[in-house]
Amino acid sequence: MPQGTPAPARPCHDCDGFASAKVTTGGRDRHGHLHTATAHCPTCRGTGTRPARRREVARV
Repeated sequence: MPQGTPAPARPCHDCDGFASAKVTTGGRDRHGHLHTATAHCPTCRGTGTRPARRREVARV
């Protein structure tokens, strides 16, 4: 019996698939490493994808 293949993940329209970014805060620690903060896309919550739209089936 044939198996259906799942729909491919679609990139988020707001972040174009780049869901997380590291932002430097400007400071350094005593070892010389930059202090960073991670910012996630609020629409996809950091996944980079959006769910496929649900297709409506026309009733006859």
